Amino acid sequence: MLITNLKIKNFRNYNEQEISLNENINIFYGDNAQGKTNIIESIYVASIGKSFRTSKDKELIKINEKMAIIEIDFKKIDRSGKIKLIIDDKKSVFLNGVRLKKLSELLGNLNIVTFIPRDINILKEGPSDRRRFIDMMIGQLKPNYIYNLNMYLKVLEQRNNYLRQIKYEGKKEDLLEIWDEKLADYAEKISEYRKIYIDRIKEKITDIHENITNKTEKLKIDYSTTCSKKNEFLKQLKDCRKIDILKGYTTRGIHRDDFMIYLDGKEVKIYGSQGQNRTAILSLKMTELQVIKEEIGEYPILLLDDFMSELDKKRIDNFLSNIENIQVIITCTEKFYETNNKNINKYNFYKVNNGRVEFDLIRESCNLERNDNNGEDGKI
Repeated sequence: MLITNLKIKNFRNYNEQEISLNENINIFYGDNAQGKTNIIESIYVASIGKSFRTSKDKELIKINEKMAIIEIDFKKIDRSGKIKLIIDDKKSVFLNGVRLKKLSELLGNLNIVTFIPRDINILKEGPSDRRRFIDMMIGQLKPNYIYNLNMYLKVLEQRNNYLRQIKYEGKKEDLLEIWDEKLADYAEKISEYRKIYIDRIKEKITDIHENITNKTEKLKIDYSTTCSKKNEFLKQLKDCRKIDILKGYTTRGIHRDDFMIYLDGKEVKIYGSQGQNRTAILSLKMTELQVIKEEIGEYPILLLDDFMSELDKKRIDNFLSNIENIQVIITCTEKFYETNNKNINKYNFYKVNNGRVEFDLIRESCNLERNDNNGEDGKI
C-alpha cells in the first residue's frame, strides 16, 4: 500500500500544495513551526476521518479561508483509489468520486500506522492512551469492532446515569440488570477481538525490539482485563454494585483494560529512559505494522512525526535498516539517511518552509552530493 500523490488546499498553513511521494522513505525536514506535521496530519485525517491534534475541524482550515481540501491518490495490491475530503461547516468524504454516507466507511481504505510525539504518553500516562492504541489498530481492520465499542460506550453512559439516579433519586437497583446484560454482551465481543490482536502483538514485539536495539534489550508486553467472559463480568458488576452506586460510575469493564511493557523485566514507563520509552513505542508501532500486514496482505503506510527526537543515531540506523517494502513518511528538523549509502536511492527529501514544500533530491556518486530542484506551481 502506498500514497502516490497528496494534494492539500487551505489546510493549516498551506495555500495549495501537491506532492508526489516515492514508495520507500520520504523525509520532510525544516525548522519548527513551518508545516511539517501538517503533512502527516492531512494524511491521518484522510485515513481516519479526524485529526490527532484537535477535535475542532475548523482549526484545520487556513485562517481567513472557508474550506480545506485533502486529496490522496493511493495504490493497494488489488486496486488504486482516490480519497477526497472537504472540510467546511461539516466534513464530506468521497471515495473514488462517490460520497460516503458515514465517516466510518472511510476506515480501512488507507491503512496507516502513526508515531507522533504524544505517543510517548502511551506508556507514560494513563491507560486511556494505551486503549486508544489498541482500538485504532483493530478498528482499521475490523469495522464491526468499532460498532461494538461505540455501543458498549453508549450503554456504559446509560448505566452510569442510572447509577446516579439510584444514588440521588432512589431508583430501584434491580433495574440495573438490564444495563448489566447489555454491557456484558458488548464487553465479551470486544474482549474477544482484543485478545486475538494482543496475542499477535506478543508473538512479534520481542524479536522486533531486539532488532532495533541490537539485542541489548528484551521487551515483553502484559495485557490486563477483567472482561474475558460474559458470566464472569456479570458477576463482577453485581459484586461491585454498591461501590458503583456510591461512586456514581461503573468501576469494572473493558473501558478500564490496560497493558504494560517491560524491558528486561522492569516496567519501562517507570525505570526506562526517555529514549528507551520512545524506542519501546517504536517497537510497538512496528509490531502493529506486521499485524496489519498479516491481516490485509500488504504493509500499511508508516507516518513518523518528529522522528529524530530523543533517538540516538544508532537506534535510528537500526530502525531504518529494518524497513523493507514499507512506504514511510518522516518529519524531522534535519536531513538524514541511513549510513549504509547503498540505500540512498530509497530516500526522497522535501524541504519545508513556511507552508511551502520544495523537493530536495540526493543521489550517490563518489561522494554524496546535493542538487536542489524547486517545484513549480506548488507541485513537486
